[in-house]
Amino acid sequence: MELIGAMLPFIVIMGLMYVLMIRPQQKKAKETQNMLSSLKKGDSIVTIGGLHGVVDEVIESNNTVVIDCEGIYLTFERRAIARIVTKAETATQTEELGTNTPEESVDGE
Repeated sequence: MELIGAMLPFIVIMGLMYVLMIRPQQKKAKETQNMLSSLKKGDSIVTIGGLHGVVDEVIESNNTVVIDCEGIYLTFERRAIARIVTKAETATQTEELGTNTPEESVDGE
């Protein structure tokens, strides 16, 4: 019984340490991994060094990302991406171009 009484504070401290430190860190790491795996062409990002750019290419084979920084293309490790500022639009909008019918003439014929 004395052994349990002596070990109880140690067990409580370990439990608090898990709840307050380890669990939030694991949750943050999981969110970061999900963010990095969702990178795609057109996403506006910021690197850990503070460089802003747009993802031009994601190379899965060696975990790198090519970033377009106003015409300059830079290659970074995927883990060097700090955050995604804006996601690329998933659906491309089609523009109404009109019709090309010979019914009306521009010359007034």
